[in-house]
Amino acid sequence: MRIGIIMNGVTGRMGLNQHLIRSIVAIRKEGGVALPNGDRLVPDPILVGRNEGKLRDIAAAHGIERVSIDLDACLANPADAVYFDATLTSQRVAHVRRAIAAGKHVYCEKPLAPTTAEALDLERAAQRAKVKHGVVQDKLFLPGVRKLKRLVDDGFFGRILSVRGEFGYWVFEGMDEDQSPQRPSWNYRKEDGGGIILDMFAHWRYLLDHTFGAVRAVQCSGATHIPERVDEAGRRYPVTADDAAYATFVLAGSGGDIIAQFNSSWAVRVYRDDLLQIQVDGTLGSAVAGLRGCKTQSRADTPRPVWNPDEPNPFDFYDQWREVPLDGVAANAFRAQWEMFLRHVAADEPFRHGFGEGAKGVQLAELGLKSWGERRWIDVPPLPKGEGVRG
Repeated sequence: MRIGIIMNGVTGRMGLNQHLIRSIVAIRKEGGVALPNGDRLVPDPILVGRNEGKLRDIAAAHGIERVSIDLDACLANPADAVYFDATLTSQRVAHVRRAIAAGKHVYCEKPLAPTTAEALDLERAAQRAKVKHGVVQDKLFLPGVRKLKRLVDDGFFGRILSVRGEFGYWVFEGMDEDQSPQRPSWNYRKEDGGGIILDMFAHWRYLLDHTFGAVRAVQCSGATHIPERVDEAGRRYPVTADDAAYATFVLAGSGGDIIAQFNSSWAVRVYRDDLLQIQVDGTLGSAVAGLRGCKTQSRADTPRPVWNPDEPNPFDFYDQWREVPLDGVAANAFRAQWEMFLRHVAADEPFRHGFGEGAKGVQLAELGLKSWGERRWIDVPPLPKGEGVRG
């Protein structure tokens, strides 16, 4: 069975690598997505953007036949049922509204919108139009996070006390001739929807909500550590958005509040096992997870160190940690969610990552920015409930 997908934004880093090549192209090469009735759903993408030359090069490299620079014409084609958006955050709301008005099911990158009000408006519009909708929440499908979730569900931690997350890496400013920036310049312009708080708090919201407990409050300090960078044309520009955030969250745990601390930075050098590392401490055990791996230390294996700065430390603190095996196949996280959404569209299977969940991520980013501006804790209230999630 064919399903037509309008893919807008595939000339960008995430749209090209994670969504087109590692998800849609990979699914096509393996014969499509298996449906419950035994059929296979094969994506037929049309690549949309402003640069026809780039689009044709990408299409030719990956066996794709269709490209277009006319989004309205694509949306008017009834043969394409799904619209996907990985464009700039500042452009997403207008694109998604047009897709909903055209009756398309919509799947898009996060953040869903620059503001909570706009995100909720998109959810209501999708509900009125009776189209299916989803937002990327890829971290939930990472092997390391899946292992953490399994430990939580199995009660390994006992009462969870705290969660500590470290995320980031050094993004080159573009000043060095041999080191080009790894991220697009719009990420550093607030007026274009840039900023690490808007970008990453959407991730931390769903990761915390669905792995440990609902986020109830936030305290955040942001920073613009690097005030000037070089854009794609080689021109220097002033950075107007935050490039680092240092936040504490209060989560609703089953045995009491959980304190979660997350540092997010594009101006940090990595001295840890992965770009994202999460440590969870509980009364019965602890775990440290990265993108793929996860190690645990049980209460019985916990050492009894003695503070003595005058003598070499006798403990190998890494030795008491044990690797958690993977439960199932470690599929690409973006592809795993794409397959879920396509089954949701074609076979009406449940999908919990709709626009309402996307709005929660935008809400946390907005409240984080407010906390930073006012230098205080901010409560995170429930958002208005939409039609809910089936299943």
